[in-house]
Amino acid sequence: MAQDPETLEKQRSIVESQAALARKHVNNYKSKDNTDKLVKLKEGGEILKEQIQMALTEYRRHNKAVFFSAFSGGLEIGFSLLLMGTIYTMFSSTMDDASLNIALAFAYPIGFIFVILGRSELFTEHTNLAVLPVLNGSVRVVNLLELWGIIFLGNLLGGYLFGFILAKMGPSMGVVSKESLYHLAHKMVQYDWLLTLGSAMFAGWLMGLLSWLVTSSKDTISRILVIILVTTVIGICGLHHSIIGSIEVFTGMLVDSRIKLADYLHFQTFTTLGNILGGTVFVAIVKYSHLGNAHLISERFQQHKQNKKAGN
Repeated sequence: MAQDPETLEKQRSIVESQAALARKHVNNYKSKDNTDKLVKLKEGGEILKEQIQMALTEYRRHNKAVFFSAFSGGLEIGFSLLLMGTIYTMFSSTMDDASLNIALAFAYPIGFIFVILGRSELFTEHTNLAVLPVLNGSVRVVNLLELWGIIFLGNLLGGYLFGFILAKMGPSMGVVSKESLYHLAHKMVQYDWLLTLGSAMFAGWLMGLLSWLVTSSKDTISRILVIILVTTVIGICGLHHSIIGSIEVFTGMLVDSRIKLADYLHFQTFTTLGNILGGTVFVAIVKYSHLGNAHLISERFQQHKQNKKAGN
């Protein structure tokens, strides 16, 4: 990645301005009564181009800036665990299992809202986003692995710090019980490697779609609704997410000896692999395979038409 921090804000400003103009683009047409107006939805190719530009901006950022943004993301997403732990502590003895599971699922999105709207880096978003410039030949695979590594490390370290603070303060304050932290961790480590991998693939797939849908959204409210919709599905299905799940299992390991280091390593290994496969294969490659090729076909068709006119 280019080490050029002085141009970072300028690059970000350009991309964000382009995205803002795209979101405000309105296709007004006159109906019979000359009063109807229709907002033009983004085309798939437009979303793809915007995602590629966003990803290229991240590749151009200084490594240190990317790391601290990812570290911030790891801290911020921990608030999902704080809220879930608090709800479990308060209502586990008064609510039935199904109702409690639904309540926990609707608490799950809070950290994602903080991270995504706050523009912090999240590894599972980049399993889709960062792959697109590789597919169109703008960057090399080694650059992708470097970016992934920095974001993943930053997310994990931020999550570890949040989990450590929560493990020390939560039970002492009576806000989050040790039993709630154990319960949330145990839900993540109770499966064998194949089920963990499959669950993580679905979570990675959904996170890739979330990145795509957030880009297609035209305002903050619609983005919040999309984040809630997608991440609530992950939460209510108990799917494995390599960052928030890492905080859950790490914190559970700190407060309860029933969660072992081997459990954490098993979880982290297969969840990370599954998230990468889900976001890369089912979103980045599939989306690019038809939208990227469609763009190339369109260009070739236009060139063919121009050549035909020139021949005439």
